[in-house]
Amino acid sequence: MGSTMTEATTRAIEAPGATVTYDVRAGGSPETPPLFLIGSPMGASGFGTLASHFPDRTIITYDPRGAERSTKDDPTSASNPDQHADDLHRIIQEVGGPVDLFASSGGAVNALALVAKHPEDVRILVAHEPPLAAMLPDSENAKAAIRAIQSSYQNGGFGAGMAHFIAITSHRGEFPEDFASQPAPDPAAFGMPTEDDGNRTDVLLAQNIIGTTHYEPDFDALRRASTRIIIAAGAESQGEMANRGGHAVAERLGQQPEIFPSHHGGFLGGEHGWGGDPDAFAAKLRDVLEER
Repeated sequence: MGSTMTEATTRAIEAPGATVTYDVRAGGSPETPPLFLIGSPMGASGFGTLASHFPDRTIITYDPRGAERSTKDDPTSASNPDQHADDLHRIIQEVGGPVDLFASSGGAVNALALVAKHPEDVRILVAHEPPLAAMLPDSENAKAAIRAIQSSYQNGGFGAGMAHFIAITSHRGEFPEDFASQPAPDPAAFGMPTEDDGNRTDVLLAQNIIGTTHYEPDFDALRRASTRIIIAAGAESQGEMANRGGHAVAERLGQQPEIFPSHHGGFLGGEHGWGGDPDAFAAKLRDVLEER
C-alpha cells in the first residue's frame, strides 16, 4: 500500500523561539481535508506505517518543537501545549485547513489546546490517549509521580529518568499516596543506560513532561467547538495513565471513548522499536473519520 504514496515535501515555519519542520504528502481529491498525524514529543518518523494506510488522503506530519528536525532557540526551556497548539495552527494556515487530525499521547493534549483556540482549523479530531494526569481522580498523586520522573532525570540523567518514566506510565490503576516517594527503578532493569552523559535537554523528560501531563483543557471551549471531537483509548492499555486520561476527558465531554485496537502505540509498525497492530488501528481510524 505504501508504494502508492507520493514523495513528501518538507517545509519549515518560524515560530516564536522555534523552527518547526513538517512534511506534506499529496493524495486524494482536493475536496477531502488533509489528514494531519501528530504525536508529542514523537515526530513525523513515528507515523510512516499509519500514513501508508491512507494513500487516498493528503497527509501532513511534523516534528514538534525541540524534537527531531524541529529546533528550539533554548533547548533547556520547557514547552507547553499552548505553544504546540500555536505551532500546529501556523502549519494548518500554511497548508490550508480545515484538516482532520489524529493526535496521540502528548499530541492529543496539544490537539485539545488547538481545538479550544482554533476550532475552525480542525473538522474532526481523534485524540488518542492524552496523558492528562491533571484530569484523573487521583490527580495530585499522579502529578507527584510525574514530577518524580523529572527529578530522577535531573538527578541521574536520561537512563534514570527514562526507566522511571516507563515504570510510571505502565502502572495500571490509581496512584497510591506514597507512589512518588518510592525508590526509582534501576535503569539497567529497563535496558537503559546507567551512565549519566550530563545532558539535561531531553525533549520528553526536560521539555515536555510537566507541561503536557499537568495541562487542564478548556472544556467549555471544546464543547462549543464546531470540531467533531472523538476521544480514543487503547484496548490493551486499560488502567494506564494515558488511557485513563482519555476516559477522563471523554467523560468531561459527555461521551464514551472509542476503543482502538492494541495499546498506547497501537498505530506503530516497528517505528522506534515498538509495534502495535497498525492494520487494525488504521481500519478503526478510517471508520471513525468516515462516520457521519
